Amino acid sequence: MEPEMEIVHLLRAVAVELGLHSARFANRNGMHPTDVRALIVLMDADRAGEEMTTGRLGGALGLNSAGTTALVDRLERAGHVRRVRSEGDRRRVVVEVDQRAVALGQDFFGPLIGRAVELLQGYDDRELAAVRGFLDGVREAAAEG
Repeated sequence: MEPEMEIVHLLRAVAVELGLHSARFANRNGMHPTDVRALIVLMDADRAGEEMTTGRLGGALGLNSAGTTALVDRLERAGHVRRVRSEGDRRRVVVEVDQRAVALGQDFFGPLIGRAVELLQGYDDRELAAVRGFLDGVREAAAEG
């Protein structure tokens, strides 16, 4: 097998394992897999300093308005998110992840994240740039549909 195809198949295997890991987290915490994806989208937005409305969240997850509302309602009832007024426009409501949900995720995903960071620390700057470029390119290709 060509080395490029080996890497593509390895990436597929990694995606499957990460999906299974995420499903175990969802199952253990009484969540739907979409709930976990929503929390990831919300945490990524928070890290980027961006406010996330239900409309933007639905768009990021490929959900319609009713599905997004049901999702946020479910996460809010479970104490994982809260709806708050936007800092910039008090008329707008944004969704934020509760720190308890962050801690729950850290407890479960922390060891995996730590292992990934440990592996990456073994690469030099040029190798890290290559890994980043490859993963970003695959992500962009997948996002294009």
